[in-house]
Formats: sequence, structure tokens, C-alpha cells
Amino acid sequence: MKHTTRIGALALALVIALSGCGNGNGASSSSGSGTSSSADASSQVIPMDLTDISDPYLAVSGIAGDGVMAKLGDAEVTAAEVLYWLNYCMDDYLSQFNGQLSTPPWDIDMGNGVTIGDSLKEEALNMALLYRSMDLLARQEGLTPDPASTQEVDKQYTEQIIRLGSEEVVQHLFWAQMLTKELFIYLNDCYELNVQLRDTYFGENSGNYPTDAEVNAWLDEQGIYRAKHILLATIDLDTMESLDEETIAQKRATAEDLLSQLQNAEDPVALFDELMNEYSEDSGLEYNPEGYTAYKGQMVAPFEEAALALKDGEFSGIVESDYGYHIILRLPLDPADYRSQVTGQRLQERLDQFQEDQGVETTDAYDQLDPVAFWDQLLSLQATVETEVLLAQSQS
Repeated sequence: MKHTTRIGALALALVIALSGCGNGNGASSSSGSGTSSSADASSQVIPMDLTDISDPYLAVSGIAGDGVMAKLGDAEVTAAEVLYWLNYCMDDYLSQFNGQLSTPPWDIDMGNGVTIGDSLKEEALNMALLYRSMDLLARQEGLTPDPASTQEVDKQYTEQIIRLGSEEVVQHLFWAQMLTKELFIYLNDCYELNVQLRDTYFGENSGNYPTDAEVNAWLDEQGIYRAKHILLATIDLDTMESLDEETIAQKRATAEDLLSQLQNAEDPVALFDELMNEYSEDSGLEYNPEGYTAYKGQMVAPFEEAALALKDGEFSGIVESDYGYHIILRLPLDPADYRSQVTGQRLQERLDQFQEDQGVETTDAYDQLDPVAFWDQLLSLQATVETEVLLAQSQS
């Protein structure tokens, strides 16, 4: 499983973990960190008594936070790390449905006896392994996190205690996101080490900095392209019903006239914009005046095939799709806008190889982890924390 898009996604979650509940909505305001999708459900669960709890991971999963769920070589991956990511992945999955699911679908079979909960559990393990790989590989390269980062965490943590009036409430707020202060610092350090690794291996002074030609080759490989088009619709774009034959014939004649003008123009690119703004019936033109950046499979097949066949600055003939007649202008992409994606993928490949070289072994604790029971217990914990934070805010 590849995680290129997830490297760096934690940055926002880490900020939210320190600033959560600032809008007065309690723990449920911490979207992206495990509490947003459960806010409505929290009123339907029995709050958890946190009085005698010192290990939130044990409370929600039956597995102590320092319990080992996997080994990467000789390095341990703890339950705390996996459960943080399980919360993150489950919450992220629910966010796709915008609160429309009345019951979490963790027990739904995806095929071969694998449930959605099982799949997210595996993804959580892979994310924990990814961050552990960042940490180990970076330290192998002699890289270390900036101590100022931990100092900033300490500062913000203290500010939250002052704001909410209790360190216990702040600690519980972290628990609601399957975090502790220590785990927060570790994840933040891993993110910073990821940045350092990318610069070490692929930065401007590394000798492996991707050239424009390499980035352009990657764009071609990924099927990423940019284009403008003039659309003369042969359907009603609101109802998607076909127009009458006479109108369609008129649209075809107009398309042929516009194409002729472009073919005979001294500056067809400049003329293209004029004709597009005057004639195109694309409803997205207002929001995409500089064209569309797309990837393979995003656009209808006739449009995509024609656009990919063009060179930068070339325009197509008349291309017919289910929407109507298109004249397409291929636009250049700036390699500088995509270089970080190339280096991100290359670093991911290094991390994948590092994991393969080290070897991964899961434990009985991982096998025993039940995503459904974990989620139910987490909602109970979050319900308590939401009440605590609201009370603390009302008294501050």
C-alpha cells in the first residue's frame, strides 16, 4: 500500500490537536483527528468514566499503549501508534459520507472475508510502520528533529492548560484523538524528519534533484495534463437530454467555423481565448478560465484521448463526446509545481524498500485488535471529553 499522499497530512491534525474545541463545539470540533464524525453519535453512547483510567489505549482496545503490535526489524511499533492511526483512518473514512451514515459500516464484507474495519486496521498499521520507517531511516542518516519543535509543543500545551484551566482536561482532549503528548511529539518529529529526508535525498544539493525533463516524464507517466476547450453542447447541460437535430447541426457548423478561424490565425492561442470566452458553453468556464488540470480517467474518454495526443500549444480538430463538440488546446504544465510530488514518490519508494529490507512482523496483540469494539469504546471516551471541554470553556 502506498502512502505518498498521506505523508504530511498529519501536519493539520497536529495543529488541531492543540487548538481543538476553540470554537466552542467541544471535542467534536477536532475534525481530522478522530472526533468530528463521531460528534452526533456521542450523544447516543454511554460516557466513559475516566476517573481511574491512566491508559486510554487500554481503555478503548483492551491493549496497553506500550504493547507491541508489530516489529520493523528490531524496532517496536506500539499499540498507541497503531490506534492513533486507526482512529484517523476510521474518522477519515466516515468523513467521505458527510454524516449520512446512521451506522458505521465496519462489519461490511469487502470480499474474501475482509471487512471495512479489517481494511482500515491494516491501513492504520501501514501508517504506523511508515512513520516508524521515517524515524529509523532519518536517524540512520544522522538526522535529528529540531528541539525547538518540542519546545513549541510544550508552549502550546501550557497555553491550552491555561485556557481550559486543567491539565487533566487537556490530557483527555488528546486521549479523544488517541494521542498523548509524547506520541504527539513523536509524530510531529517524524513529519519533520520526513522533510529532512526528502531534502537529503532529493534536495537541490543532493545530486538527485529532479530536472524539469524528469518531472515532465513523470507527468506523462501519471497521465497528468492541462487543457482548455471550447464546448458547443449537444445536450441540455441541466437535464442532460439531447437537443433536437437541427440545433445539433447548427452547433456542428459553428464548431467547424471556429476551427477554421483557429487554423488560419497568426496567433491561434490568443484567438482561442477570445473564441472560448465568446462561444464556449462549458458551465465550468467561469471557475476555470485558465483551463483544467486533469489526470487519466478524470475526463470523458474522447476529450482525454484527444488532449493527450496534443503537444503543448497545439489545438485539436473537432472532438465529439456525449456532451457535444470540443476544440481542445493543450497547455504546458510548470515542472516546479509538481517537483515536490516527484520527490515525495521517490522518498516513498525508499521507505518501502527500507521496510522490505528490515522485515515486518505483527504480534498477537495486533491480531486481537477489534476495530468495531475499539470504535464503540472510543465514542464513549469522546462523549466524556466533549462534556469536560464544554464545562471547562464555560468556566474559563
